[in-house]
Amino acid sequence: MMEVNAAALDYKPIKINNAGALKVWRARVLKSNCAECYGLCCVGLHFAASEGFPLDKAPGKACPHLQADFRCGVHETLSERGYKGCIGFDCLGAGQRVSRVTFPEGSWKRLPGSSKLMFEAFVVMRHLYELLWYLSEALERCQGKRLKRDLTALLVEVDGLTFLTPEALVGIDVNALRLRSNVMLTEVGEQVRGVYGNGKAAPAALRKRLGRYADFAGASLRGLDLSGANFRGAVLIAADLSGSVLAGAELIGADLRDARLHGADLREALYLTQAQVNSAKGDLETKLPDGLERPVHWR
Repeated sequence: MMEVNAAALDYKPIKINNAGALKVWRARVLKSNCAECYGLCCVGLHFAASEGFPLDKAPGKACPHLQADFRCGVHETLSERGYKGCIGFDCLGAGQRVSRVTFPEGSWKRLPGSSKLMFEAFVVMRHLYELLWYLSEALERCQGKRLKRDLTALLVEVDGLTFLTPEALVGIDVNALRLRSNVMLTEVGEQVRGVYGNGKAAPAALRKRLGRYADFAGASLRGLDLSGANFRGAVLIAADLSGSVLAGAELIGADLRDARLHGADLREALYLTQAQVNSAKGDLETKLPDGLERPVHWR
């Protein structure tokens, strides 16, 4: 039997009574709050100069700009300093969950003997929160009683794992969970893309290139109707999507670093995350789905 962390007093297992309740839960739980975190991403994760950072940093070593209060000392100048990896990062709320619930006794500074376990728990919690984001959106947008039932069961199961003790948490087989989730996420993706036309409104030459892991790095996709397009795992680095419509376009795993989204309409895009939005370029005319925030650097 799984061991549940009794210290998780501020979080309750998800109860899906209706679509409204699911939206409220997503907005409350799946949202990062750095003020309530022990700077876990700034310590527990690795930095690499080849991945959008100006330096290499080993996991477990604090970033030189992390302050005593666990806040970033250069947050306002991350772009100028070359910290693109930080700008594009978002934990979806996993950081404060581990900081305040999984380890209620205190921070990695106060509990140096538990720091390694804390960082490992954060990595796993981050994966679980990402799955919760995708599964909850899939449940909101799927069709069919069987699929809704299966998604609900898996969402409740993954949510339950977030209440485990640190030792039990790090023992989770995340890859197995991802494989199980991917079957349903893929099915919902096919459903949603079908509703929006599977990218049929895009130019014929472009339609031939659409599909899983397609490479559109630096491509001009400006001002196009890309409704229902399959960008699952696609490389869209520095692609120009300005003014394009991506209603029902599937973006799970798509690399949007430096992609131009100025004036683009992503309100109905599928599986878009805050991290993807943060890593892209946009403006006040970019239309985002409910629950995603316009990055400060876009302004």
